[in-house]
Amino acid sequence: MFSASPHVVVLDGGLSDALVSRGHDLGDDLWTARVLRDAPEDVAAAHRAYFDAGAQVATTASYQASVEGFERNGMSRAEAARLIIRSVTLAREVRDEVTDVSRDDVPRLVAASVGPYGAVLADGSEYRGRYGVSRRTLRDFHGPRMELLAGAGPDLLALETIPDLDEVAVLVDLAAELAMPAWLSCTVTGERLRDGRPVSEAFALAADVGCIVAVGINCCAPDDVLPAVRSAVVASGKPAIAYPNSGETWDGLAHEWVGESRLDPALVTSWVDAGARFVGGCCRVGPADIAGIAQALR
Repeated sequence: MFSASPHVVVLDGGLSDALVSRGHDLGDDLWTARVLRDAPEDVAAAHRAYFDAGAQVATTASYQASVEGFERNGMSRAEAARLIIRSVTLAREVRDEVTDVSRDDVPRLVAASVGPYGAVLADGSEYRGRYGVSRRTLRDFHGPRMELLAGAGPDLLALETIPDLDEVAVLVDLAAELAMPAWLSCTVTGERLRDGRPVSEAFALAADVGCIVAVGINCCAPDDVLPAVRSAVVASGKPAIAYPNSGETWDGLAHEWVGESRLDPALVTSWVDAGARFVGGCCRVGPADIAGIAQALR
């Protein structure tokens, strides 16, 4: 059973980056979920690399996994459900293995990734929000896979990279119905969700939901973190979570990252001072970066 800790929990980094470094092409619409099917041993190796770097959380390879998405790629509904469940059991196996070998008292957790509706569309709408669908459609999409993930026994759910206020409302309600610990993490530009609405409104939706253990942001620029952490604490009254990208920018036409990393591990102490209790990285943040963050928090 997961319980919130007054201490800072070090999260992992981008699963996609760890898999690309192992030679995988993540260019199709299943993204990391395809590796879950085709090379689960490499997903396990990525989880292990982050634990070895000092992370205390393994975030599952379910961000872009859905029954509908797997079916579109030729899998049966039963196989799709099995893979979603496998994302959790695989991370749990690695967590238990690392804990047994380490023989220490460091708490290590498995967070089942629940990515946004737009991630499965694979058209970039996860960074725009306002999908043009009803809350009922969002609920019908998220509900069944959240049940599958929760039933597989993670320590908590990671409601992450959420760009849209309506989607936040749906996910928070579903988490409450499941009565399972979860964090809520939105993607932002400045102090607004990607749909243009104030991120503080999203944080406030979680204020009275007991199972939401932290609120904050991910998949954003490092410069956006500190004001978002402050807003999260004020609007929700809960600990904050922060795991930004490296600061590089994705060039959609060239299909490559451009610019330089601006994620300085020294920044994390200011985030913690502002109320962050879960800290890590997202895109372009690898095991070496997480090791730097872990070192900065010692």
